[in-house]
Amino acid sequence: MRVLFFGQLKTLAGCSVHELPADELSADELWAELLARFPAFAALRAHTRLACNSEFAPPDARLLAGDEIALIPPVSGG
Repeated sequence: MRVLFFGQLKTLAGCSVHELPADELSADELWAELLARFPAFAALRAHTRLACNSEFAPPDARLLAGDEIALIPPVSGG
């Protein structure tokens, strides 16, 4: 499972891509795995959208090994 980080998450992780060796996870299980690896993500979790294979996913989505997951934090622009 390939996880892409954007914005502040990318900065906090120190990378833009992270590979997880999971076969299947729920969105909540994915967050638990990521928070264990990147505790600083906790501050952004409530406001971060999760997309699976280029489509926003609901909190109860099942994520599979070949999926590409994007974590999109809130952004500000002008």
